Amino acid sequence: MKSYYFTEEHDLFRQGLKDFLQREVVPNIDQWEEQQRIPKEIWKKFGEMGYLGLNYSTEYGGEAADFWYSVIFCEEVAKLWSGGFAVTPLVIQYMSTPYLYKHASEQIKQKYLVPTIKGELVSCIGITEPGAGSDVQNIKTRAVREGDHYVVNGSKTFITNAVYGDYIVAVVKTDATTSKSFEGVSLLIIDRNAAGVSAKKLKKLGWHASDTAELFFDNVRVPVENLIGEEGQGFIYLMGGLQLERLTGAISAIAGCENAMDYTLQYMSERQAFGRSINKFQVLRHRMAQLASEIECTKHFVYHCCRLHNDGEYVVKESSMAKLLATELSDKVAYQCLQSFGGYGYMEEYKMARMFRDSRILTIGGGSSEIMREIIAKMIIDDKQYESKGLTINYAQSEQQPSQPVQSVIKPQNSTNMAFEKMLETLSASAGKSPALGKTLKFDFGDNKIFIDGTGNGNVVSADDKEADCTISVSQEDLQGMISGSVNPMTAFMSGKIKVKGDMGLAMKLQSLFK
Repeated sequence: MKSYYFTEEHDLFRQGLKDFLQREVVPNIDQWEEQQRIPKEIWKKFGEMGYLGLNYSTEYGGEAADFWYSVIFCEEVAKLWSGGFAVTPLVIQYMSTPYLYKHASEQIKQKYLVPTIKGELVSCIGITEPGAGSDVQNIKTRAVREGDHYVVNGSKTFITNAVYGDYIVAVVKTDATTSKSFEGVSLLIIDRNAAGVSAKKLKKLGWHASDTAELFFDNVRVPVENLIGEEGQGFIYLMGGLQLERLTGAISAIAGCENAMDYTLQYMSERQAFGRSINKFQVLRHRMAQLASEIECTKHFVYHCCRLHNDGEYVVKESSMAKLLATELSDKVAYQCLQSFGGYGYMEEYKMARMFRDSRILTIGGGSSEIMREIIAKMIIDDKQYESKGLTINYAQSEQQPSQPVQSVIKPQNSTNMAFEKMLETLSASAGKSPALGKTLKFDFGDNKIFIDGTGNGNVVSADDKEADCTISVSQEDLQGMISGSVNPMTAFMSGKIKVKGDMGLAMKLQSLFK
């Protein structure tokens, strides 16, 4: 069926992401669940692929992509049968670093945001406290200004990435005297290894792979320059950021529902009882039909919210509704799909058992269902209005760079030819070792062309200028970067460095060609 939201470019990105996850993550999920820890090294691989800065500008190493790339990212990591793994990059990209990108100083962005996008640093967001829960206005963690530092005392709980993270975007009280408690809330970056910071890892019902802990701050001295934005504006910043957090939670919940349905339907088609497969029993068929209908309807509402968010709308009511409906449905789907497995659904070797555990937190984290209902009630009954106050991003306009004159660089002709010949030789060796493409592919550099005939038993590379099933327009420098590994094909495609004409499916095989 035609997609109203995703283009061919989005489809290419999804396939590349799937290939990456199948290669780097899927083989390790069970081990990470068992060890209850994800090695930090994996995030460098995510960073190299451009997966940790999808919506951030290229100035900071991001991809300046529209929000639909993030929708795809959330969906695909949610389908890996590990809520603990899925939440970890979501915390980094959508729950903590957005505050740096939108409100922090240039110094903070260079010190923390840039290396986080590269996967060199792991971030977390410290909001929830033992005595405050979802009541952000009544947090107790204090940050008292003393000269060029804040002295922080207090604690946080249920913090993902808190044990092995490198820094915390902490919600603190910088002014406890104000009559309006939300006016004294600020956001402060606290280094995880700073003196006085300690953590206690928590044992959880689900999300076993994730790193969740209590944090303790004992007279922690934090430089004043680590303040994000303006002092006392933290609550306002949170009101903008929490909508993105809740929206990504809704996206992930619905993707998990679809995953559970596919898994359950496959099992039902294979499981035999009373002489026939159990997908022939009406009670089970109708259960699945009902769930499928609810999933499809909720998914399209979530996509509607994503469209509004992508357009820069401040969707408080809609995001709250999406989070409420999608996460509540996730619990229902997990429960009823597990029921279809009978006793096997209770066994750890079946993935439904893990989803059943992992799903339960979704109606609690990021604002409980009760909080979502109260936000919605305030808006539809009390006529409460929330103003954007510049907290949102119009993704279609976020990368408007000032025009700059193009400087022509004239290279000696023999140097250019030598570079082309060298690249032709390198690509011949690389393509020769890769599986046959099954079709023809051409790289168009303007003056020069490289033609790959993959219709035979292997890939034959030449400098011929022939019609091909797929033509890729790219500079010699960028192609050389893809061959050497310094430029990721998916990243180059998303940033517009390469243009594809013809068979998009063939273009999806670029990464295998350059291995």
